[in-house]
Amino acid sequence: MKFLLLFFLPFCLLGQTDTPIKEVDWLKNYDSAMHISKEENKNVLVYFTGSDWCPPCKMLKRDLFDTDEFYELSKNYVLLYIDIPRNRDLLSTEQWEHNQALLKKLNKKGVFPLLTVLSPKGKVVNEYSGYGMTGEISYHLKFLEKNK
Repeated sequence: MKFLLLFFLPFCLLGQTDTPIKEVDWLKNYDSAMHISKEENKNVLVYFTGSDWCPPCKMLKRDLFDTDEFYELSKNYVLLYIDIPRNRDLLSTEQWEHNQALLKKLNKKGVFPLLTVLSPKGKVVNEYSGYGMTGEISYHLKFLEKNK
């Protein structure tokens, strides 16, 4: 029995980390994000997601947004989170209308997930859409590095 415990213990410890992943702060209001962007002279990273229905969005959160690499790159941006859930009860009416207006303005094709980088003047700098759900985030990291 001790042999089995000694054999399986290292596998149980593989998934544990000593330090928790740092959380980033996403704004949810376009005007606030643009105001901070102008003050700090940083581009805005707008993330369009369908939090309750989009499998690639859910996996992108885990594979990219919950990583230390993203945490470090996020310091170069003002972050704006635009959720378009199917369950409208997840958002206030005001937030739903705000997000729908931005969807029409910045995500006309309705692509999810979508990363859009805006300049402090509100101009679209670049976009990156989709996620292959393979765990491969190098393209996303290059996109973020390039557009900061």
